[in-house]
Amino acid sequence: MAFPRKLLNDREELVLDLRPHWIYLAPSVLLLVVAVVVGVAALVWNPAGITRTLVFVLAGIVVVLALLYFFRRYGIWTTTNFVLTSDRIISRRGLVSKSGIEIPLERVNTVFFHQGLFERLVGAGDLTIESAGERGSETFSDIRRPQQVQREIYVQMEANTNREYHRMGQAAAQAHSQAPPPPAAAAPQLSVPEQLEKLDELRRRGVLSEAEFQAQKAVLLGNG
Repeated sequence: MAFPRKLLNDREELVLDLRPHWIYLAPSVLLLVVAVVVGVAALVWNPAGITRTLVFVLAGIVVVLALLYFFRRYGIWTTTNFVLTSDRIISRRGLVSKSGIEIPLERVNTVFFHQGLFERLVGAGDLTIESAGERGSETFSDIRRPQQVQREIYVQMEANTNREYHRMGQAAAQAHSQAPPPPAAAAPQLSVPEQLEKLDELRRRGVLSEAEFQAQKAVLLGNG
């Protein structure tokens, strides 16, 4: 069962949606094969009397139990998702009653993977994610291509960090553009001698007449 796209947040992209590796079903399939072989052997064997009935009943019980175990494992397999998005890691499990966990990428510290020899041959393994959450670490079993999944998690973590820095830069630029301009500095107040010097310069340049110069000079000296 694919991860529902409606559960994604705005601008969140689905990167990986994985079911457990088929190795998860191997024990139940092997048990079912053995049970079928036992059932066929019971049909071929032809003892007399009550022994035959007892063998048939026992073989039937073995086959039914093996089938129930297989369908239970298959139901878990088909309703388990390991999901990586551009914002978080999600694990969901269950058809009727569901359980799950979500780890935001910004809280992930380290990602480990482990593969035994047989798991390396078939491309399966376990993935452990250490985060800043309450549990500290989470282990996910029977992950397909765990090394590639580990690499993709780190890629998305870096991209998520870059997006966060970009949003912070945009917010800072917007706040700066909306800030009121700084008040203009007040013009420095000239002393009386400096004002007389300016008036004398205007007189020499012909901007003020001698009479105007004397009148302004008298005002300044009077105020002084």
